[in-house]
Amino acid sequence: MDISKNFFELFALPVSFQIDPIKLSERYLDLQKTLHPDRHAHLSDRERRLSEQYTAYLNEAVTTLKTPLPRAQYLLKLHGFDTASESSVAIDPVFLMQQMELREQLEEIPDQADPFEALDELSEEVEAMLARLRIEFEERYIAQAYEPAVALVRKMQFLEKLALEVENLEDRLDD
Repeated sequence: MDISKNFFELFALPVSFQIDPIKLSERYLDLQKTLHPDRHAHLSDRERRLSEQYTAYLNEAVTTLKTPLPRAQYLLKLHGFDTASESSVAIDPVFLMQQMELREQLEEIPDQADPFEALDELSEEVEAMLARLRIEFEERYIAQAYEPAVALVRKMQFLEKLALEVENLEDRLDD
């Protein structure tokens, strides 16, 4: 296995925001079988360590490509844009106000008459917003408009975090 390949090359997938999850999964399983440590137990320490490094690279690659936000971040990284830093791009104030309102909504949910219904509504709203951002990201990426694509990734980061907070609240309310 060649760890100098980018994640898309590793899985023989086109460098694109849209990927075939079945091909990704099939290729992952094929590579995983060839790299499994049990297959390398009889080899030297150096070769076993290399196998472990390959396996770690493979796992990082599949984790990155199977989820939209990390995949978008990786695509931009391939073009020299770092989206991991929270201060990598300014966020428009209208979006930030919207985020504050959504977070206030989230804080008020436990006091609602039917908190689970309110959670479902908020979750649907966040997912719809994420879906729109993913479509817009793909359009910008295809057009090679990387700076606007970076800004969209930053917005997706905010919404992914909010979606996780919604899930966490649901878990707490279930207890």
